[in-house]
Amino acid sequence: MREVESRTEQVVVIGAGIAGLAAAHRLLRHGARVTVLEASERVGGKLLPGEIAGTRVDLGAESMLARRPEAVALARETGLGDHLQPPATATASIWTRGALRPMPKGHVMGVPGTATALAGVLSDEGLARIERDADLPRTEVGDDMAVGEYVAARLGREVVDRLVDPLLGGVYAGDAYRISMRSAVPQLYQAARTHDSITQAVREIQARAAAAQQTGPVFMGIEGGVGSLPLAVAESVRARGGEILTGAPVSELRRAEGGWRVVAGDRVLHADAVIVAVPAPAAAALLRAEAPAAASELAAVEYASMALITLAYRRADADLPEGSGFLVPPVDGRTIKASTFASRKWGWIADDNPDLLVLRTSVGRYGETEILGREDADLVEVSRRDLREATGLDAAPVETRVTRWTDGLPQYPVGHHARVARIREHVAKLPGLAVCGAQYDGVGIPACIASAYAAVDQIHGDLSGVQELTADPVQSLHGGAGE
Repeated sequence: MREVESRTEQVVVIGAGIAGLAAAHRLLRHGARVTVLEASERVGGKLLPGEIAGTRVDLGAESMLARRPEAVALARETGLGDHLQPPATATASIWTRGALRPMPKGHVMGVPGTATALAGVLSDEGLARIERDADLPRTEVGDDMAVGEYVAARLGREVVDRLVDPLLGGVYAGDAYRISMRSAVPQLYQAARTHDSITQAVREIQARAAAAQQTGPVFMGIEGGVGSLPLAVAESVRARGGEILTGAPVSELRRAEGGWRVVAGDRVLHADAVIVAVPAPAAAALLRAEAPAAASELAAVEYASMALITLAYRRADADLPEGSGFLVPPVDGRTIKASTFASRKWGWIADDNPDLLVLRTSVGRYGETEILGREDADLVEVSRRDLREATGLDAAPVETRVTRWTDGLPQYPVGHHARVARIREHVAKLPGLAVCGAQYDGVGIPACIASAYAAVDQIHGDLSGVQELTADPVQSLHGGAGE
């Protein structure tokens, strides 16, 4: 190995997903010298630009929450401000009980303020069950509780199975009866701790939002795809003097005199501080020597795998219902869990090729292995079958692409917030070390960026960002994932 000369105020960021790149970008603004080490041959993590039939598309995440400032602000800072685009349509459907039904409005992650908000999606019995909420005693949620368990106790399982579960599944690819309410839907957790009736609490949340006069789109995309965001951030990092090395897996992270020693291939870097911005299993391996308790907690984080199937059709051959797509409740027994009419949702896709219609479907939830073990051709076929049954689309696509995200989404089970607090407590004992990424405070793009900024502040002695992310939601709500 060859020793790399130690540099003053050198920070090493391990991982070049959006969290690692955002951390590097912020570090450079603080005047640090930065080296980013990425094991794979590209930057961006789960944000992946691509194309199909000559048209630019996202092959990973496709949108970011606009009501949180971090992602939109970073896009503007890195020259993408003029390329920000909201969805061309915000209307969507849910494929349940044998038909495409309009996605209900007036709910918080599927929890309604009134029974009538879910009319058409639920059965008459399911709607009647919601009305009982006002007469039930408070459901104690304690330190945490599964979203599905709580909502089923208050409003009945049908609300969970036909609306809450597919909405949460679209974010986490998980199971509503396992997902932490405190971590995944802190607004709902706050309401459950302070209100007897959850429907009354939702109405109050809606009234506060109306009084605040929140305007503008809930979500935002980027012309060419949100996969262009990490590329722009990486370009900005390099332009500011930062170094990004791909194909550079880190094999060792150890404390050294005055800082840290990082081994990546034949390079040995000496740093004043290190930010670990890789998924939980990789983070566990890196921290095992110096922070074994944190590593043990990280090793226990579970992940869900999924696949995205992108299909391109001749527009003349494809007649679709209105809207941006639909969700599919697992209880309905379908294979796909969602479909996005990408050419309808994003104006830049339609503008790129007006004669083409691009659709995406997704398969795979937590615990599902059989479907993801199938060949690409089989995944395309089951997607076409479900699309045909849901929408009547029977044309043959001109091109298809299958993108697999193995262990792509960390799971947030009951008690996740406590695990994250323990990890940060152990890491904080080691000066010049911080962690960030999707496994901590939210899987959405803005949440990952906020996690990165808090990590940068932490290594500079400012713990306010970390404290805000881990605050009790009754005192200070943080935005969960929603992209």
